[in-house]
Amino acid sequence: MATNDVFNHNVPAESAFGYAQAIRSGDLIHVSGQVSFGETGEFLYAGDFAAQLKQTHVAMDKVLAHYGATRNQIVSQVLYLVDLQRNATPTMEGNLAYFGDHRPASTVVGVAELTFPGQYVEIGFIIDTKLPA
Repeated sequence: MATNDVFNHNVPAESAFGYAQAIRSGDLIHVSGQVSFGETGEFLYAGDFAAQLKQTHVAMDKVLAHYGATRNQIVSQVLYLVDLQRNATPTMEGNLAYFGDHRPASTVVGVAELTFPGQYVEIGFIIDTKLPA
């Protein structure tokens, strides 16, 4: 299946910051930190961790769909969390719900703040397209 090497959500931050949401490098796809963006690029659910995590997973699924990949092909992820201690349990629950039985390598980093006011979560990840879907 032919796909583009670069993927964007076409949100203002991509041109303002000068980055791609994802880029293919051989069999790997490196994905920038995904956040709780809406369809027109607006940041959604400021101050609501659970809703942000769910919408961030929606953004991740859009990247996967673009490349014809599945969650089972995610080999690693890095989660950036504001207020790590408060959000650790809902993060673990959301991660288990998102991945089911699949277990990618994961790193969770507590940070003081993220890009948008009220943003609590951002997730970057790597996809290996050689893995079974």
